Amino acid sequence: MKTVITYGTYDLLHQGHINLLRRAKELGDYLIVGVTNDRFDIDRGKLNVRNNVLERVEAVKATGFADKIIIEDYVGQKIDDIQKYDVDIFAIGSDWEGKFDYLNEYCNVVYLPRKEGISSTMLREESQNEVKVGIIGCGRIAKKFVMEAPYVSGVKITTVYDVDFVKSVQFALEHNIPEVKESLEEILDSIDAVYIATPNTSHYELIKESIKKGKHVLCENAMVTDYGQAKELYSLAEQSRLVLLEGIKTAYIPAFGHLITMIKSGLIGDVVDIDASVSILKTDSKIRELNPVLGGGCMYEMGSYPLLPILKLLGTEYKSLELYCKMQDGVDVYTRGMMRFDSAICSFKLGMNVKTEGNLIIYGTKGYAYVPAPWWKMDYYELRYEDQNENKKFFYKLDGEGLRYEIQEFVSCIVNKRISSAKLRRKESIVIAKAMAQYKAQITVKDI
Repeated sequence: MKTVITYGTYDLLHQGHINLLRRAKELGDYLIVGVTNDRFDIDRGKLNVRNNVLERVEAVKATGFADKIIIEDYVGQKIDDIQKYDVDIFAIGSDWEGKFDYLNEYCNVVYLPRKEGISSTMLREESQNEVKVGIIGCGRIAKKFVMEAPYVSGVKITTVYDVDFVKSVQFALEHNIPEVKESLEEILDSIDAVYIATPNTSHYELIKESIKKGKHVLCENAMVTDYGQAKELYSLAEQSRLVLLEGIKTAYIPAFGHLITMIKSGLIGDVVDIDASVSILKTDSKIRELNPVLGGGCMYEMGSYPLLPILKLLGTEYKSLELYCKMQDGVDVYTRGMMRFDSAICSFKLGMNVKTEGNLIIYGTKGYAYVPAPWWKMDYYELRYEDQNENKKFFYKLDGEGLRYEIQEFVSCIVNKRISSAKLRRKESIVIAKAMAQYKAQITVKDI
């Protein structure tokens, strides 16, 4: 039996893909098709995949040419697969001619002619108009957004608006943004989607007005600090079939998603405890993060991050939340939270004038997961067990500030008409707002 293997992303499966699969099948008796997984594409700098890996596998399966489908996870896997499956022929499109000659050492390499005029890139460009994004708020995080957005296909920043018009003009000139708007109404009339990077005290009204104008919204955290407002905004977005996404960037980075998947698959048993800490030392009392009028303080600025893995792994039905805060000039500069669930207890620490370890530990009945500081920018974690020989280490590439993964998910939701994201579900975002509201109302909040 002659075995043939080929690889591809197979995004937006088209006739060119089908032709290549048919030709590859005709080269032998048994065809293995390698489909690149989402992380592998991201690691290669491709943030433009329209279909996720499961959808792409199903599309390849539906062609009827593949006898076996495998997932391509890492650079160098082709050699491993060729040897593992005793492959006779490696087949790939002629646009890669010469790139895989090194595989001739292991099998026969065949470059198959592609039909001119058909490509995933072309189809993607034809089917995906650029999403015109406007930025509201020209602070530090907005600068990071502008730097990361070019790495995501399908997004174009066209305009900015800030209550400080001079600041918005300077921002636009610095980042080559073509337009500056003088009012909220003007910017909303000229875009498809909005990125809100203002203090959290202004988020509710800005989001609500954007949704009323029919705009998709990506809003920095804390999105809102009121439970009722969060429910209302998500309900309005759903009724209008609009994307409303909270910008907790950790939720969208590859390592975090894979960690959550592994824990949920039972690799450390049942989760009984989660401990997370986040701290950023701030000493200038004039900055926004320490200004109570602008929604400063630990809980509002950083509370979303430790709540994210807790809610992802244990669900949104917590039994109680107690907060212990050190207050200074109207804001919490150190907060410790204790969160109780039916079968688990969790704790988190937030510091602005207290330096914490900054790691994340998830304790289970079979082992535990350890993510070193700063865990919210994770690119590495360990699974540890009683028998140290069973310990496993996992490494992931984190590009730039990590914000590009958040932008990619936002644009992907818009393009694919998904009004919600599994990476940060609406109910999780709403419960984060509920915890913020509890702090705001000082319910079971104790001074230390």
